[in-house]
This record gives sequence, structure tokens and C-alpha cells, in this order.
Amino acid sequence: MSHTHSHTHEHEHGHDHDHGSGHSHAPDVNHSNQRRVLGAMCLTAGFMMAEIIGGILSGSLALIADAGHMATDTAALFLAYLAFRFSNRPADADQSYGYHRAETLAAFVNALTMIALVAWIVFEAVQRFFDPVEILGGLMLWVAAGGLLVNVLAFWILHSGTKGNLNMHGAAVHVMGDLLGSVAAIAAAIIILYTGWMPIDPLLSVFVALLILRSAIALARQSGHILMEGTPKGLDIEEVKQDLLNSVAAVEDVHHLHAWSLTATRDVMTLHARVAEDVNPDQVLIAINDRLRHKFQIDHATVQIETEACTH
Repeated sequence: MSHTHSHTHEHEHGHDHDHGSGHSHAPDVNHSNQRRVLGAMCLTAGFMMAEIIGGILSGSLALIADAGHMATDTAALFLAYLAFRFSNRPADADQSYGYHRAETLAAFVNALTMIALVAWIVFEAVQRFFDPVEILGGLMLWVAAGGLLVNVLAFWILHSGTKGNLNMHGAAVHVMGDLLGSVAAIAAAIIILYTGWMPIDPLLSVFVALLILRSAIALARQSGHILMEGTPKGLDIEEVKQDLLNSVAAVEDVHHLHAWSLTATRDVMTLHARVAEDVNPDQVLIAINDRLRHKFQIDHATVQIETEACTH
């Protein structure tokens, strides 16, 4: 369900302010995402102990690394769950935009923990490569196979959730890392069983770590860009200015234009528009907001109308 409303305030100096905002309220979707994250967290936490025990008994770094990965996943999924709970809270005096950024903050923290985990796996793998240890391939194979099934189920639960949600994406990246870790552990176990070559365990651990690192860096950049209130991806500020000048006849100048994102799917914009004194400011406000909404998908814009030179 969504609705759009606007407010216009007229001042003595010919400045009008319009706040056109379209808010999408989807409590059912958020509740569904909460259930998905909680379910994935329970699956991950439940199998984590099995991997820890199996990794210690078999001597496999791949299993131990995957168990450590599952431990961080459990914490990350819990953080993602809390972020959904916070993002549902209404706006208040302290957070006038609400708590939507909690999702982006959780995604950023998840990305950082993934990068730290990759560093640990690589460090351990280098040591193991130069000082191989005996690994029980059979036990390693069975534990890794069980981990793969759990991770496939957890990833399916998360991936079938809301598309474009950074919090869900961050949680899914964690579980995808676990899934790849299980695949690598299975491959390493098979090679060890058939050839006895122990260095394959740390080598595949590093390979998986580098795959995880790529996704983690991309997630950190995207969520960090939003937290830094960067211009939304794909939006050209100069193009917006020229488009408003060309498409809204009464607009003579556009300045102080700023755009940022509350979440990966919700953009915000503010701007000043100078118009001729003989035009109806309400009609100009409506025209500008309609153009921003339909051309650039900006549903929340604050527009200040000016009939004189800007004093700022």
C-alpha cells in the first residue's frame, strides 16, 4: 500500500516549500523477511556446532573455517533480524526519517565482518600450506555434505525474499560464503581420500575466501555509499537540473539540488527552483514533483520555490 501527499507553505518573501513524499508501507513484506532471516539463523546456528566438532576431529581447516564462517553468519543474521525490527519503528523526534537506515547499517557491518573473516582464513591457510596436518577425509566429507544441504536451504530462504533489500542481500552474501565453503570442503575431502594430498585443504580455503571477499567488498561499497549520503546510483544531478528546466516551462533556474538514499530502494531529493513572479507556485510544485516521480523515480522531494534571487 502506498500513498502520496504534499504540503505547501507560503512565506512573505515568495518562498514556497513542498514536501511530496510517497511512502511504501509493507509490514507484511518486512514481517516475511524477518521470518526468513530468523529461520536461516536457526539453521546456521544449529549446524555450526556439528562443523566445529567435525573440523576438530578431522583436522580440516576448510571445515573449521566454514564453522567460523557460520559463527559470524549467526551473529550477522541476528543483526539483520534486529535491523528489520528497528526499521519497522515509526519516525520520532530523534529519527525524523524513521529507522530505515538500520538495514543499510547492518549490511555494512556484515560486509566488514566478512572481510575480517577472509583475512583470518588466508592467514590460517598460509600456515597450513607450509605445515600440512593429517586430515580424516571421510569424516570431513560427511560433515561438509551436511553443511552444504543446510546452506542451500538457508540461501533459498533468504534469496526468495525481497529483491533490492541491502539487509537481505548482506545476509544472503554470508550464507553464500558458507555454501561455497561447504562445496570447497567436499572437493578437498574427495581429493584427500583419493590422492592423500593434504595441501588441497588450505588451497581451496583461500579460493573460497577470495570469492567471499569480492562480494563483501561490493556490499561494503554499496552500503557505505548510502551511509555517506552519496548520490543514488544511476542518477545524474546535472541531468535532473536540465530536465526540469526543459520540461517545466515556468522554471527559470534550478540550484541547491541534493539527492541521497535512505535505503537501496528509497531515494530523497531537495532543490530550489526559481520561477517567474506571475506563475502559480502550486502548479509549478505539482509539475516538478510529477516530473521527478515519473522520470527519475524520486517519490520524496522537498522543493523550495523562489521568485527572487536565492539569498544563500
